[in-house]
Amino acid sequence: MSWLTAKQTKFTAYATVYTLIVLAALGLLNFLANRYNKSADLTANKRYSLAEQTEKVVRNLKSDVTVRYFDQQSRFANAKDLLDRYDNLSTHFNVVYSDPDRDPQLARSLGVREMGTVIVEANGRRETAKAVTEQEITGALIRVLKEGERKVCAVAGSGEASTQEGGRSGYSQFAALMQRNNYKLDSIRLIEKPEIPISCTIVLIGGPKFDYVPPVVNALKVFVEGGGRVLAMLDPPLAVGAEQVSANEALVDMLGGWGIKVNRDLILDTNPIGQVYGFSAAVPLVRDYSGHTIVKEMRGAATAFPLARSLDVETKEKIQGSKLFSTSEASYATTNLSSAEVKIDPAHDKKGPFAIGVAATLTADAGKQPGRVVVTGSSQWVSNGMLAFNGNQDLAMNMINWLSSDEDLISIRPREQDNRPLAMSGSAMRTLTLTSLVLIPSLILMMGIGMWWKRR
Repeated sequence: MSWLTAKQTKFTAYATVYTLIVLAALGLLNFLANRYNKSADLTANKRYSLAEQTEKVVRNLKSDVTVRYFDQQSRFANAKDLLDRYDNLSTHFNVVYSDPDRDPQLARSLGVREMGTVIVEANGRRETAKAVTEQEITGALIRVLKEGERKVCAVAGSGEASTQEGGRSGYSQFAALMQRNNYKLDSIRLIEKPEIPISCTIVLIGGPKFDYVPPVVNALKVFVEGGGRVLAMLDPPLAVGAEQVSANEALVDMLGGWGIKVNRDLILDTNPIGQVYGFSAAVPLVRDYSGHTIVKEMRGAATAFPLARSLDVETKEKIQGSKLFSTSEASYATTNLSSAEVKIDPAHDKKGPFAIGVAATLTADAGKQPGRVVVTGSSQWVSNGMLAFNGNQDLAMNMINWLSSDEDLISIRPREQDNRPLAMSGSAMRTLTLTSLVLIPSLILMMGIGMWWKRR
């Protein structure tokens, strides 16, 4: 029986080796799974993926950041899925979960008053996210990382859009977007005091309806040529209806001196893609972007510009100008600005494409930062009624980031997650119920009976 004993010993050895190999493989897989957390997001709206800006900010961390989530221990899972995605991007990103009931002293010291509070800490600074969303957490992260005050001063007093107005034509959502990205807002009335405060990083001109007087234009000129930054959004001088738009020739001439030509026309876009979004010809749709820093991340995104005029860039000494984006070849520019119903006349109207966004950098004297200007041929594209359209908010914030020299933040930003419920008709629900509760179980039962009958 020695051969049987040898055979059993050999079998035991093989089984032991195989078991050890399987355990080692499982251990290695477990280690790699914990060390390298990878997943694939197959949802149509990338619901379980972080935005490009979030990844850019977190991957480029140079120092440690701590995110503290305060909630009941049983509810930590409410934030874990999202915060784990941040944590996987950088070893400098650390997440701490705390239960205020179990550690009331820590919660009290950090001013935590509500469950579900998220606090971001870095470089001795602290910011609170208003909600457990990527928008709020990334916004708090940017605020805590960026040092120094950045203020956007919106010009008021000449019919400009207001950053406090909540209607469709107001800029309140644009203001909230800037504040979420660490910009403070202020309003300046240059018509009363034609002097731009030194605290203004960027001056925002949002579609003035009335002419700027020479002292106001001169204040803007001195500001930019001294290293200041301006975002000017100028509508076509339409003479239709109760709210007519003045030509604002003094302001247009100032921009012309910097190589930015603001044309007196209205762009009509016959591209059928715009009609898919429900836009008329008076809302040009843009998908063609240049290689400028502001728009280099915008490839594939669509932006829309209601009631736009065309722009050109001319070469000037000590001025570097660039076109940012243009309309399609199916667009036309009409000079008929006084008719309520404008029709395209191919025989007389100029054919596109047309630039409706330009940027220019003005070389400054030694020791001063260069001045920067961005001009768009429409002001309504950042209004409350249009800002949420496709890439409009990304483009708007990219302009603000470039003007404030925060090029590292230029990217595609987090968006609010839209709700996509599964809508099914009554007949579809009945079919699903019949299939899952009757047909499939019946099929399995019949297969089982068939196998039993065959083997009996």
